[in-house]
Amino acid sequence: MPLVIIAIGVVLLLILIMRFKLNTFVSLIIVSYLVALALGIPMKDVVHSIETGLGGTLGHIGIIFGLGAMLGRLIADAGGAHRIATTLINKFGEKRIQWAVLIASFICGIALFLEVTIVLLIPIIFSIAKELKVSVVKLGLPMVTAALAAHAFLPPHPGPIAVAAEYHANVGLMLLYGIIIAIPTVIIAGIWYPKIAQKIVPSAFTKEGSSSFGVQKTFKLEETPGFGISVFTALFPVILMSIGAIVDITQPELGFKDNALVGFIRFITNSDSAMILSVLFAVFTMGLQRKIPVKTLMDSCSSAVNALGMLLLIIGGGGALKQVLIDGHVGDYVAKLFEGTHMSPILFAWIVAALLRVCLGSGTVATLTTPGLVLPLLSTMPDVNLELVALATGAGSAIASHVNDAGFWMVKESLGMNIKEAFGTYTVLSTIVGVSGLVFTLILDMFF
Repeated sequence: MPLVIIAIGVVLLLILIMRFKLNTFVSLIIVSYLVALALGIPMKDVVHSIETGLGGTLGHIGIIFGLGAMLGRLIADAGGAHRIATTLINKFGEKRIQWAVLIASFICGIALFLEVTIVLLIPIIFSIAKELKVSVVKLGLPMVTAALAAHAFLPPHPGPIAVAAEYHANVGLMLLYGIIIAIPTVIIAGIWYPKIAQKIVPSAFTKEGSSSFGVQKTFKLEETPGFGISVFTALFPVILMSIGAIVDITQPELGFKDNALVGFIRFITNSDSAMILSVLFAVFTMGLQRKIPVKTLMDSCSSAVNALGMLLLIIGGGGALKQVLIDGHVGDYVAKLFEGTHMSPILFAWIVAALLRVCLGSGTVATLTTPGLVLPLLSTMPDVNLELVALATGAGSAIASHVNDAGFWMVKESLGMNIKEAFGTYTVLSTIVGVSGLVFTLILDMFF
């Protein structure tokens, strides 16, 4: 059975990493080979499947991750991250700094991919943690919670947009309902749960973060850029991508056709284009405007990318394992489990998406696969709220991030945790996001 093979593969991966101390990337590739063969993928196709998964994952995030690291490092090395951190601490106070991080991450997360939000905000999180002498995990968990909830529930993220189209749901209503659901969800998972996690895995909250993102420098406040320009530089990709999202959402509603201006807007607000423009903007605001030589700025960019090598390989390894599960037709097996069901469409969509997410590792794949299994049931129930079915699908796709999810490795490595600590923090946290999302969706269903 595919589910048993997946379970054995996960256990084997944990044994290789935790018991035998094997390199994480090597372990992921070994397990990918073994799981591929166990799932019946022909030997001649196994290597292609692994290469496709690794290349597809890095192809999606490689440019964003590299440029995001450069942008973050430019802001950090100029003292902009220190200025932002100090200002947030002064405005919110030490006791409410997690709320500041949560709010900032949620705002950024509305327009940015999960991985972009993490890469952009990590330098600021590190600066705040250093200033307050607290663990980076304490501040990192609210950040990833907000980013994950936005990724699962809110257009213009690709998953919510695609699933809205599949269900023929109204994107504007989905965004409104999604915000209503996301707010209590991120408070529970991002503010309340870390307090519990600190008792379950206390060792995680002693971490200082990963050296992959560089050592944080010490600054005198008067030497740093102003708060306004620092925030504007950090949010520049958010602003660009938000403009593109607004065009995408309003164009069908207003009915205007594609033209040269719309094409240009889409071109510069694409995530890759937005990131390179943001790096160039940061070179000016954080460097040239402050009389810092270009060579010094480029040294910062180089050091940012040089340190990310193993982190990128580990994320790619997670993508390889995910692709093996997809090519092994695990999704088809899950589909057969639910043939002929008659349960509530909202609950059904959530269960299917959750099971696909746990088995395949990719929230986006789970989101895109679920409508094909749910739509036949919806055709027999004309009064179902399609926006809520779409949101339930997103909630299911967020649940139980673990070793077959590239995002799991990104969070684990960037916050400097071991596997046990990542399970006790991010895996549980993502499950809370998924379950809370379902609960609040069902509550909304009582009123709409």
